Amino acid sequence: MSGTHRPLTGKLVIATHNAGKLAEIRNLLAPHGIEAISAGELGLPEPEETGTTFAANARIKAASAARRSGLPAFADDSGLCVEALDGAPGIYSARWAGPDRDFAAAMAEIERQLDEKKSPDRRACFIAALCLAWPDGHVEDFEGRVDGTLVWPPRGDKGFGYDPMFLPEGFDRTFGEMSAEEKHGLPPRGKGLSHRARAFVKLARACLT
Repeated sequence: MSGTHRPLTGKLVIATHNAGKLAEIRNLLAPHGIEAISAGELGLPEPEETGTTFAANARIKAASAARRSGLPAFADDSGLCVEALDGAPGIYSARWAGPDRDFAAAMAEIERQLDEKKSPDRRACFIAALCLAWPDGHVEDFEGRVDGTLVWPPRGDKGFGYDPMFLPEGFDRTFGEMSAEEKHGLPPRGKGLSHRARAFVKLARACLT
């Protein structure tokens, strides 16, 4: 986090071209009266994600969108980290799904690699790094994490990405079986369960209160 917290008001660019992420982020921002427009709607290009951490890639995307739009920008970089695969797919979670975003194939590849290792360890976590960037270069960084285990075969058709194979700790349903409200609804209506919701709670306390 850089410097003093800066309050966020008015219009915000969401630096993503991922429809699933965009929907979740808009849901999180809605109660705060923030008008959100996506980088895709503005025709902004996707910068190359050259960072080696979730936080670095979130910052690259947010800073690029803020510079190009002249507005504050929000970016998220998140992924699934599998313990027995040394943290893979990690920052490459989207790339494992290929240009067609075939997450069914990506989940099958994770299962194939776990089978190959013959490891009984199915622990995994989702990590989300959020970054707010302003056109003048000010940035704020926040991170959230949720631990769980991987199930096979995948269960549920809600959410997106690796959600159907991720069973959060303390629950008997995967993210793919949970409604949007259950997964990332914030208190008092929801439990702020997802990695993105947990990071967003930190962001809201710092910049939206």
